[in-house]
Amino acid sequence: MLALPRDPLALRAMADQVFSRTAGAPLVSGNATRVLRDATENYPAWSEAIASAKTSVHVEMYIVHRDDVGRHFVAELTNKARQGVAVRVIYDWFGCGLGPIRGLFTPLIRAGGDVRVFNPPGLSSALGWLRRDHRKLIVVDGADRAGGVAFVSGLCVGQMWRGQPEKKLEPWRDTGLEIKGPAIVHAEESFAESWRLAGGRPGDVSIPQDVAPRGDVSLRLIPTEPFTGNLLRLDMLVTALARRSLWLTDAYFIGTGAYIEALRRAAHDGVDVRLLVPQYSDVGWTVPVARSLYRPLLEAGVRIFEWNGTMVHAKTAIADSRWARIGSTNLNINSWLGNWELDVALEDEGVAKELASHYLEDLERSTEIVLQTYRLPTSRPRTADAPRRPSRRYRSSRRMVRAVTDVGRSIGAAVTGNRRLEDFEAGPVIGTALLLSVVAAVGFFAPKALAWPFAAIALWMAITFFVEAWELWRRR
Repeated sequence: MLALPRDPLALRAMADQVFSRTAGAPLVSGNATRVLRDATENYPAWSEAIASAKTSVHVEMYIVHRDDVGRHFVAELTNKARQGVAVRVIYDWFGCGLGPIRGLFTPLIRAGGDVRVFNPPGLSSALGWLRRDHRKLIVVDGADRAGGVAFVSGLCVGQMWRGQPEKKLEPWRDTGLEIKGPAIVHAEESFAESWRLAGGRPGDVSIPQDVAPRGDVSLRLIPTEPFTGNLLRLDMLVTALARRSLWLTDAYFIGTGAYIEALRRAAHDGVDVRLLVPQYSDVGWTVPVARSLYRPLLEAGVRIFEWNGTMVHAKTAIADSRWARIGSTNLNINSWLGNWELDVALEDEGVAKELASHYLEDLERSTEIVLQTYRLPTSRPRTADAPRRPSRRYRSSRRMVRAVTDVGRSIGAAVTGNRRLEDFEAGPVIGTALLLSVVAAVGFFAPKALAWPFAAIALWMAITFFVEAWELWRRR
């Protein structure tokens, strides 16, 4: 059995080693940070930094919408490019949609800016283009030893973060972080690797060798790539180490079985585990999926809150008011293992307490979800304080969860026999049986209807493999 050192300094060194290996990122001290809430604080800070840029502006952004906010952002970058500042932008082809095709970045390109699309569809890598660059990073004057600044956040660029009063839509709730100091080196290194993957020349981005300290905050800048699982390991580790509290905010919560069990065990041990998620979402199906996971968490003592506003898009965690995380990674398998993501983990009591204060304010605008069983009497009118029946919308969401999102779990249990099926799981099982019956009937009576799609997929895969082989042969 591994013996723990008794010397506090040695124990601290071991703890740092554990976190560094888990996150795949070193602890960097000497930074100044500023927590930024919502677009009202993030966007002006971005604009101010871009306006003051002297040498370079590097932007890696999942979404830049082709709306007033997005066009204004591009205009700011265009202005700096005209002044001779090196402006480099990486956008995700899926996140930005048709905006770039319709000329969103054309003014910037004409002004001398360099714009790259990340991982677009192509003949090579048959399904590789499905992986997303979900990062939100801005680095200004990163090679400047004294004056650089970086922003890491959950915010993209679009009108929804500012809100749409004419449609009675409030601004999205989100959180970002401003960083000054030695961690700028790791921000530029992260951008440089993405730039290379997006087709940029390796020497385009200058990596500073020595950046002067700007404060006393220690942090880890954690860039993750598909299948590395760095944030998943770190989230599991923090859940295991939390002693008093673990407060989470997530936009698209679909925790894995292992992560949900980790939260349950922490709550069983007396840790104050709280989860804040959207009540409404731009990706509507994620809300009922998340709700399907509530019961085991609530039964273990985890407190769950749903945001009452238009959308909570932040991805934050606070543990024991001493450790915090801010970034782009959602608590779901797609973010943990499928995307390029970027987060900051801070080991600073001041930042953690500030985020905890914001969290408590957010809970005041949220509704707590509780387990409650009741049956309303039929002979008495409902009083003002009597519990309300679940809304039709909620019942519809619950039915959709049973009919769609639980299919995989239900069918897996039916096939493997690893657990007893619940009564409500009869629907997915019957639905799957009917679907398989239809497929079988088509296979018997119209086999070409099945054969042609499979043949087309096989041909597509073959072409991608030939293209990959040709590119390898050319590099020989």
